[in-house]
Amino acid sequence: MTAIHSTHIAKPATVSTVMLKVLAALLPGIALSVYCHGVGVLLQLLLASLTALAAEAAMLRLRGVAVLPALKDLSAIVTAWLLALSLPPLGGWWMIVVATLFAIIVAKQLYGGLGNNPFNPAMAGFALMVVSFPAQMAQWGSPQLPLDAAAQWQWIFLHTLPAGSVPDAISSATPLDVLKTGLRQGQALAGLLPQSSAQGLIALGWLAGGLWLWQQKLIPWQTPLAMLAGLLALALPLWLWQPAQYASPLLHLLQGGTLLAAAFIVTDPVSGASTPKGRLIFGFGVGLLTYVIRVFGNFPDGIAFAVLLMNMTVPLLDQYTRPAVFGHRKGRS
Repeated sequence: MTAIHSTHIAKPATVSTVMLKVLAALLPGIALSVYCHGVGVLLQLLLASLTALAAEAAMLRLRGVAVLPALKDLSAIVTAWLLALSLPPLGGWWMIVVATLFAIIVAKQLYGGLGNNPFNPAMAGFALMVVSFPAQMAQWGSPQLPLDAAAQWQWIFLHTLPAGSVPDAISSATPLDVLKTGLRQGQALAGLLPQSSAQGLIALGWLAGGLWLWQQKLIPWQTPLAMLAGLLALALPLWLWQPAQYASPLLHLLQGGTLLAAAFIVTDPVSGASTPKGRLIFGFGVGLLTYVIRVFGNFPDGIAFAVLLMNMTVPLLDQYTRPAVFGHRKGRS
């Protein structure tokens, strides 16, 4: 049979092309992260990438799958970068290595590799670290650190600082962690709000990347907007009710990786819902759960847990939101 070619038929993008564009969309946020936190961010990206490639190659060999073609799809690198950008930029080298190994080996390859994992690998790796090492995960460091590149690398690998460095710059908690701890201790909200705009600046980078992916028709609009709507559905009325007790919706949008998750995490086509209505429910659920865990739970941020919980609902969402086949009544096979 002769193949029919037409310039009017769009050629589907390959996985590697899509993943490459996702990596490109992360660059504005990465550049702003380096500006705010230092070049240690780049070292974390490098460590995560090397670990992901090594783990992926080892698991592919054990499964009897061709290694090179699978590595070329760049999905392991995307997972590695999302993890590196979610973990503390000056966390010890072992943190990103452990998180990446768990994400690639357990959350991805043990389920059959790309396209078969029910849970978002990056969020699975993040959740492991938060549960296992909460103290280390809360130490993000102050923005605009007075540490040069060599000092940051020394801290990441050796956990020591050159003479004259400021240890407090390394051990400061995240704004959401400070907020949660201070409110529980009865402190006034006004005195707990972050003075630095670093996270807000970085969030704009994630927003720019997400808008570009949407413009390229690589991510749907339903999931990100539904996630933000779910977050605001609780943040706005509670803030209006008691502004001295609950942080403003804007803070929740710009802190804790909210926009990173909206643009790059909940839009994962493998572990997320696949129908338009399902995406709306999935994203809204992630937003609601994120706020509940942030404000009323034991963890300063709940994005990873919210995503993983909603990942469990995806089969049900897809089943009951799938449009009926033409000529058949909905619900019949």
